[in-house]
Amino acid sequence: MASYPRWHLVGRDAAETYERDLVPAMFAPWAPGLIDLAGVRRGERVLDVACGTGVVTRLAAGRVGSAGRVVGLDSNGAMLEIARSLPPLGRTGEAGEAGETGGAAGAGATGEDSEAGGAAAIEWLEASALDLPLPDAAFDVVLCQQGLQQFSDRPAALREMRRVLVPGGRLAAGVWSRIEANPGMAALVAALARHVGPEAAANRRAPFALGDAAEVRDLLAAAGFRNVEVRTLAGTARFPSPEHLVEAQLAATPLSTLGVITGEVRAAIAGDVRAALAPYLECGALSVPMEIHVGLGLA
Repeated sequence: MASYPRWHLVGRDAAETYERDLVPAMFAPWAPGLIDLAGVRRGERVLDVACGTGVVTRLAAGRVGSAGRVVGLDSNGAMLEIARSLPPLGRTGEAGEAGETGGAAGAGATGEDSEAGGAAAIEWLEASALDLPLPDAAFDVVLCQQGLQQFSDRPAALREMRRVLVPGGRLAAGVWSRIEANPGMAALVAALARHVGPEAAANRRAPFALGDAAEVRDLLAAAGFRNVEVRTLAGTARFPSPEHLVEAQLAATPLSTLGVITGEVRAAIAGDVRAALAPYLECGALSVPMEIHVGLGLA
């Protein structure tokens, strides 16, 4: 039986597909709300942990402006290679459906400061979240979008995030809520279990491991964060079709290490997903609900 890492992409092709197909549909829509909830302001120092191809990192660079500092950190070199190749990201447009996240606008949410001063240069750093090669009290804000639930030692990662924050610095960590509130992925997991096997299904269920908001709150408090709260935000994932969702997940997640899946099996998976998500089809395109928890705390 194949063994799937919790989250690790192999090769540039998978990272390119991730950036092209999954980021706009499933990750970019949350970036403005995450940054707003963190209250990122002009001139601040921001660390984005598990930055992937950098959608949150680049948006933060625009928010802090040239007077600020932004570091994007990830353990996956292929993801960082794509991140380095992408142009700066403005506060609106490419960042996705900011309004749908429901995030309360924080300081700097108007974007006026970033427009006046340009974006900060981004430092890209390949390293583990469990052992950040960064000094104590080096950042005003730490952001982490869809990374915390993937770490092999979540308490250690949170302690490291707290260590690099100044006293009173802010953490905003977004994770998927329970899989039942994310029906697109629930449909895929069921289809994988039926047509591929339990390990493949478990791999795509793993990103929802922190679906309990109380567990997120307890993790942050145990790591020493103060004034901890968890916001649950609703949004929408948009794909050209259910088949695009399936193909993107097969090509741009750890399932890409599975090896060859026959056309017959792919068709069966896609057919099951299409049937399950029929209520979310609009003129053939897929608009399916998503939900996340955002854990907030002060160092």
